[in-house]
Amino acid sequence: MALIEQLKEEQKSAMKAKDKPRLGTIRLALSAIKQREVDEKITLTDDDIIAVLTKMVKQRRDSVAQYETAGRQDLADVEQAEIAVLEEFMPQPLTEEEVAALIETAIADSGAAGMQDMGKVMGVLKPQIQGRADMGKVSGLVRAKLA
Repeated sequence: MALIEQLKEEQKSAMKAKDKPRLGTIRLALSAIKQREVDEKITLTDDDIIAVLTKMVKQRRDSVAQYETAGRQDLADVEQAEIAVLEEFMPQPLTEEEVAALIETAIADSGAAGMQDMGKVMGVLKPQIQGRADMGKVSGLVRAKLA
């Protein structure tokens, strides 16, 4: 089943179950997807939808950090709940070993010799890792390997 269809089915289930927090999060995701489709005048693929969901999760993680430093645990908990709902629709996360293996393969495939080739390596890695690992951490690992 396509990811957009899965989201719509889960929206219906949340409506029937009267699960307002889950329904709200799914509606936010569907509206973000629809907004991007309208803006770019395209129909999003599953990979594009995963990119939208990844961006939403990243925004919420940033919000959680800000709320916790401000002492607003109640708001941080709401954001954490939204993250949990969004992550249900994302692919399984990669393990540390899988990420390391993908980095090694990408470095070999791109023929990277140093830091100046980091863009090439990240270009090879991004489609494989999108939504399955934190790109900031992956970037740091690539930087360490190339240095």
